[in-house]
Amino acid sequence: MEAVILILGLLFVAFMALGVYVSVKVIGAAKRGVDRTITQARRTVEETTLRAKSFGQVGVAGELAQLRLSLRTSMRATQEALQAGVAEDASLSESLGLFQRLSVHGRELDDELKRLEREPDRATVASLLPGLKQRTERITHSAESLRWAARDRARQFADDDLAALNTQIDVEAGALRHWTVEEPSAGAGGAGGAGGAGGAGGRGGDRARSAQAGEEGPEALTARDPRAQTGYPWQKAVRPETTN
Repeated sequence: MEAVILILGLLFVAFMALGVYVSVKVIGAAKRGVDRTITQARRTVEETTLRAKSFGQVGVAGELAQLRLSLRTSMRATQEALQAGVAEDASLSESLGLFQRLSVHGRELDDELKRLEREPDRATVASLLPGLKQRTERITHSAESLRWAARDRARQFADDDLAALNTQIDVEAGALRHWTVEEPSAGAGGAGGAGGAGGAGGRGGDRARSAQAGEEGPEALTARDPRAQTGYPWQKAVRPETTN
């Protein structure tokens, strides 16, 4: 009895621990989902605001917003392309590592541009714009190089796979059309047949005479049953009726 109580207690503790573990996992997954949703919503709002500033404002504020929008758009597109490609091509992991190092510089530049948007000294900010544009172009150019290299690599793999598939399909189609192989010409067969006929002329005549004699002999005694005649090789001969 004590053993049964001990086993039931252990099962109860195990179920409780399992329930706590599952609850923690579910809460963690829900929290990550909420954080991801909030991050995406914040990013969407911020990019919409930057787009409105780049088109609606002129001068230093508009140029800063345009630089931030260009930087964020290029970096996000490259990140999505590399993360989608690394699942199918493991060699892109090194490119993804380089992009992560590039992202550090991109975040630093975005933070600097964001601080300069609130800077009241517009003259100083205007003097810094050429250097900021150059830094932005360098980062976006590197990001675009990685992105297009990954896309070209994926497209080349797809083209090679399609070429190999087309070759296999052509081979299979040729095997399915085996009856289209060119047969020997009728002239060669006719020449061979004529030679054979000439070499076996005597035997052919004997067989003809024997067949004629065989046809004339039995038919004089018993007429041939027309139902037993077969016009084609796939037709079955009709059995003669038997009399009891």
